[in-house]
Amino acid sequence: MRNDMKALAKSKPETGLWMERRPVPEIGPDDVLIRIRKTGICGTDIHIWNWDDWAARTVPLGLVTGHEFAGEIVELGRNVTGLSVGQRCSGEGHLISNQSRQSRAGKFHLDPATRGIGVNEQGAFAQYLCLPAFNVVPLPDEIDDEIGAILDPLGNAVHTALSFDLVGEDVLITGAGPIGIMAAAVARHVGARHVVITDVNQDRLDLAAQVTDVVPVNVARQDLRDVVAGLKMKQGFDVGMEMSGNQAALDQMIEHLVMGGRIAMLGIPPGKSPVDWSRIVFKAITLKGVYGREIFETWYKMIAMLENGLDVRRVITHRFQVEDFRDGFEVMRAGSSGKVVLDWG
Repeated sequence: MRNDMKALAKSKPETGLWMERRPVPEIGPDDVLIRIRKTGICGTDIHIWNWDDWAARTVPLGLVTGHEFAGEIVELGRNVTGLSVGQRCSGEGHLISNQSRQSRAGKFHLDPATRGIGVNEQGAFAQYLCLPAFNVVPLPDEIDDEIGAILDPLGNAVHTALSFDLVGEDVLITGAGPIGIMAAAVARHVGARHVVITDVNQDRLDLAAQVTDVVPVNVARQDLRDVVAGLKMKQGFDVGMEMSGNQAALDQMIEHLVMGGRIAMLGIPPGKSPVDWSRIVFKAITLKGVYGREIFETWYKMIAMLENGLDVRRVITHRFQVEDFRDGFEVMRAGSSGKVVLDWG
């Protein structure tokens, strides 16, 4: 193994990432060293590439970015048990403490001291990643590295979709980005009746229809009320999943939910948004904010579903060698792609 490696770093306070040579990370007694095979480009990575206000106040310059990955364990810390060199894996990118009430109660995904690889700590856009053994998720043979590299965003979709019982329910998803599309696939897989996904980006709506059995609706051209009537729904949607971060989409979702409807929110609105709370109260609507994945319940459930027929591969629309990373980022920034995967060779 070489002493240095290729890595993509946020080296300058401006648009872009830069390929650099970095030392291979040294692992501690409770860590593993992972040779990275594939990585996914995330919306968070686009914020860092663009160096927007959030990125500028959050991400330290010089950081190796990236947090969606699959690879192979090449070294174990002296205290690590239950894992082996050569084992294929992905991993949970949220690094938690063991001091908070939430962590000590086993609610790891709610730990307020959480730090993210590729955002606060050195990330996975590199040939090697140091990760706490606790965070490692072994991959079964049925899940290849390409799918392993998008388990992080699939986990966001699964966490959102499984927030409420979907069996026999009518589901509205606002936002046909990759996570919204994968959430639609999960909803269908677990037994939802009708799944409608809305957006104003026709390319992404077309992709959603290719990935799963869903009703895509371009709300710039179609009236959602006509879609509801065409599906012979009597009162509205039972469950909403807000993935767009768009206030108008949330307002439309609230309007089309049944009395007592439930909403899981993963999309992040920019800044502060006006909310008609009286409408939410009088419709007795439940709102749940969703962050990350349930550690590790979401991982167990999504791996089980993938082994049992859940198919999200078509959400991956572009594949690049890591040397062509700029092309991958430009495709993502254009807004018409699904997931983009980089191959580290």
